[in-house]
Amino acid sequence: MNPLEHVKAVTREVRTGERDGKPTKIAIARRAFPAGQDDVWDALTNAERLPRWFLPVSGDLEVGGRYQFEGNAGGTVETCRQPELIKTTWEFGDQVSWLEIRLSPDGDRTSVELIHEAHVDPEFAKQYGPGAVGVGWDGAFLGLGLHLESGAERPEEVASWPTTPEGVEFHRYAADDWARADIGDGTDPAEARAAAEAVLAFYTVVPEEQP
Repeated sequence: MNPLEHVKAVTREVRTGERDGKPTKIAIARRAFPAGQDDVWDALTNAERLPRWFLPVSGDLEVGGRYQFEGNAGGTVETCRQPELIKTTWEFGDQVSWLEIRLSPDGDRTSVELIHEAHVDPEFAKQYGPGAVGVGWDGAFLGLGLHLESGAERPEEVASWPTTPEGVEFHRYAADDWARADIGDGTDPAEARAAAEAVLAFYTVVPEEQP
């Protein structure tokens, strides 16, 4: 499969929720991967394997343990029920959100459902919408899919790939589909589409160098 086929294999959903008495947005991504459940579980939880498709990780990947992805988020492992359920906090700077990953058999494949819930920052939500986190997870799903298909490892040029024509096409589809899902949750269509454009620019436009 090429990257566009990978991104089209994902089903996206957006829900409005509540946690600790405050409103949340919930981004949900689902995809079936071409591997057995034990293999997918290992790819998601093995500290030696995670850098091959996502990022290097340090810390304790056991319940109650703290973990940190290099240059990205960290958090606390809240639930780890092999081979079907992972729950963690997802902490970046002073922002705390919640991540849940569910695995289930799907014939000779494994279905993965990723649920990312965050409190609503009205200004940020209006500017970027759920695609801000959703498109990032699309990239992770792409890496996982390529790895499970062929054993491929995360290429060194991955940071520049989003700016290529193929990368822009991938991120365009993902951003637009998250907007579609957000509209389905009741967001104004014009606002959702504007947020999709902002997300696309965030992921694909090279920042100008400062003088």
